[in-house]
Amino acid sequence: MIVIKSFQEFEQHIGEELGTSSWHTINQEQINKFADATLDHQWIHTDEERVKTESPFKATIAHGYLTLSLIPYLWKEIVKIENLKMEINYGIENLRFAQPALVNSEVRLKVKLAGLLNLRGVIKATMAIEMEIKDQRKPAFSGEVVFLYHFID
Repeated sequence: MIVIKSFQEFEQHIGEELGTSSWHTINQEQINKFADATLDHQWIHTDEERVKTESPFKATIAHGYLTLSLIPYLWKEIVKIENLKMEINYGIENLRFAQPALVNSEVRLKVKLAGLLNLRGVIKATMAIEMEIKDQRKPAFSGEVVFLYHFID
């Protein structure tokens, strides 16, 4: 795990792959809880019997936004940002879903620091990301996420 305490330390990693998280299993309970939280109960996510006959995947699939929502959790396994007043999820750019994560898939996040800007003391960090699915050639998604970090002076 990389520990970063300032803009200057962050800046040393521009263009570098920062690391890869551990594997996280997306089980049916997590999918169902996400469906409840987002009110998205589409059968491809929650109906374990129907998918066996009607879905091309023959299993439930995680919501695309569920896989996205794992970014902050998995990101914190890769880099620890210290000395902060505040951090904010600022944006997602050029995101593409390549394939669904089936129930019980293991996923992990791979991150590269694509860019870093100091905006009058607020740091805008752009990360190139990819959510890998274990034993699959294509990722669940790839794109860029943008975080804002306000370090303590």
